[in-house]
Amino acid sequence: MPGGTYSFIDVQANIVGPGGSFPLGYGEATAEEGITIAMANDKNTMTVGSDGNGQHSLRADNSGQITVRYLKTAPVNRTLMALYNAQRIDSRLWGKNVITVTQSVAGDIATGIQCAFKKIPDLTYATDGGTVEWVFDCVRIDEMLGTY
Repeated sequence: MPGGTYSFIDVQANIVGPGGSFPLGYGEATAEEGITIAMANDKNTMTVGSDGNGQHSLRADNSGQITVRYLKTAPVNRTLMALYNAQRIDSRLWGKNVITVTQSVAGDIATGIQCAFKKIPDLTYATDGGTVEWVFDCVRIDEMLGTY
């Protein structure tokens, strides 16, 4: 039967790395924009010769970014900043985070391996509190979409 119901209530996420392990998903004052998982590069390169024949080249690259967004007042911002500060003081700790995002109803799962903080988030102080966006560069992201 096609269709189903989606809710961010069913999205769990967590980070595990040197200096900490804690949840990132639903219940952590996640912003309306939520979590984004994006691959860095295309998987395929198509080359077509002058005579119209072509070839496909499969890239081994599974790198990408995982972005998590929180309300400015979310306590997890402080926790992420503490983790960032702990990891940046020693290069042996950098790029060793694992981030897992699941949507339990559909059975979706995405895992980022060898994740590093891209940078400290940009902050805006304005009339409204706004959001804080944390971006992680991941050497490898494995994804599996479930079914409803």
